[in-house]
Amino acid sequence: MSAVPIENSSSPVGLIGLGLMGGAMASRLQRAAFRLLGWDRDAKRVEEFVQAGHGRAGTSEDDIFAQCTRVILSLPDSNVVNAVLQNGNRLLTVGQVIVDTSTGDPASAEALGAVLAKQGAHYLDATVSGSSVQVADGSAVLMVGGDRVAFAACSDLFAQLGAKTFHTGPCGSGAKVKLVTNLVLGLNRAALAEGLVFARQLDLDSVLTLEIMRGSMAYSRIMDTKGEKMLREDFTPQARLSQHLKDVRLMLAASAKKLPLSEAHRTLLERAESLGCGDLDNSAIIKAYE
Repeated sequence: MSAVPIENSSSPVGLIGLGLMGGAMASRLQRAAFRLLGWDRDAKRVEEFVQAGHGRAGTSEDDIFAQCTRVILSLPDSNVVNAVLQNGNRLLTVGQVIVDTSTGDPASAEALGAVLAKQGAHYLDATVSGSSVQVADGSAVLMVGGDRVAFAACSDLFAQLGAKTFHTGPCGSGAKVKLVTNLVLGLNRAALAEGLVFARQLDLDSVLTLEIMRGSMAYSRIMDTKGEKMLREDFTPQARLSQHLKDVRLMLAASAKKLPLSEAHRTLLERAESLGCGDLDNSAIIKAYE
């Protein structure tokens, strides 16, 4: 069965995964008056979702798929996404749209798109450039692969979740573009960490050095979001370090040739993770230099 167009219905928008990113999405959509039905395997996250007034709690993944024409997934990786969709397969209906905002394997996204299309459902790999903070303030960028009809049917959601949304092509293309953007973003973060460590070694004032870099040709936006966190060692997570290590491993696996800078980046992230920084903000990569 081929996928068919959908119409935005009166059903609530489903949200599976209520962590840092999922919680930020819930906040954005609730403020825009979307009715949400949320679920997470962590009961505490579901409780926080309800207490914040973001929406109603679903009883299970099955409940979300059964009640919602459009379901947003905000999950850790492709393995979890596959498990959730396999469990919900029997409940997917013709015209239903699954909006997967997880950063995952492009090949897996392509395969899921094909499987769901045979059931008459739509799959969009709607990856996000930006942390939970950028999603919460509406400045994130969305890169969406999948059928154009399904993409258009979710334009009202995308308008709330990001400042810009790009249709990147077929299923899997959103995941590919996300890996490219995350490669550059992560290397900017690692370069900033190394620069600040180097400044300390030269007995420079770190605060002044950061200010100078922000006003120079060395500037990158990562200095605004992560520079002061590195200086203060405030590693309250906006996006967890282990999640980016997962992304770097996906980049290296997807590349047909070696990516030497990303290889070095992986080593740094693995060192930081071994120091207990995996669940901290990704700015904690600076700890790898110590």
